[in-house]
Amino acid sequence: MNSAGKTWIWGWMALALALGAMPVCAQQLGDKEYAPQVGQAGKDVIWVPTPQEVVEKMLQMARITPEDFVIDLGSGDGRIAIAAAKKFGARSMGVEFNPDMVALSNREAQRQGVADKVKFVNADIFQTDFSQATIITMYLLPDLNLKLRPKLLELKPGTRIASHQFTMGEWQPDETATLDGRQALMWVIPASAAGTWALRIDDKAQERPLVIRQSFQMLSVQFNSLNSTLAFTDGRVRGDQVSFAIADGGVRREFSGRIQGNTMHGTVRAAGSPETRWTATLR
Repeated sequence: MNSAGKTWIWGWMALALALGAMPVCAQQLGDKEYAPQVGQAGKDVIWVPTPQEVVEKMLQMARITPEDFVIDLGSGDGRIAIAAAKKFGARSMGVEFNPDMVALSNREAQRQGVADKVKFVNADIFQTDFSQATIITMYLLPDLNLKLRPKLLELKPGTRIASHQFTMGEWQPDETATLDGRQALMWVIPASAAGTWALRIDDKAQERPLVIRQSFQMLSVQFNSLNSTLAFTDGRVRGDQVSFAIADGGVRREFSGRIQGNTMHGTVRAAGSPETRWTATLR
């Protein structure tokens, strides 16, 4: 290994220790066939296990249910995928580049009685199809998260992404929690809302143009009223659920609804007025 590689490895180990990674004996992290060591080099990162309380917090933040399919990217000793199956009843899969770790994880799944719900595969996370997942979990470096981000954003709206410690650049998490100095972060894949929409606030109203600009889950809304053009920036998408507000003639209207391809629909509320329906079609 060259000096640059050694510097990177030791820098990452120092960071992991600063985040609270505690020494764990080999017997706790392996079996008689293979005992991984904290800090051992991997393909893209060194291996530092996620504490069990952080594992459970990540899965809870992702609103895991028995109907979910969890894919853990860089699954290490398999603890996240196994917890998803054993504690929450979900199907899960771990993707790991180290074949010894894969074998260890499959043995552990068998030992814990969840081999029918979880499997581990020897593969490169950047070459893996994880489009069927409803939850993605990971403990990777920030640059790897950014490299994965375009592929993650192509997942079905509503898919949840849970990360231990590291962010997605300017894509802000929908939820963050801190446990003993460690971060758990969660994102929900947003549906596409960007474009010019023909908005109808009730069945008889005239259509008006609604221009939406989107930056990840955040929306900037421009509404053409009868008398002026009004812009607001408090819109948001969470999965296929959309919400935004516009003010027309001094009246603030709060919209909530659902995006379904080229249409949106939902309810609109305004102070002193009954709740009405709204629809919008992408032009």
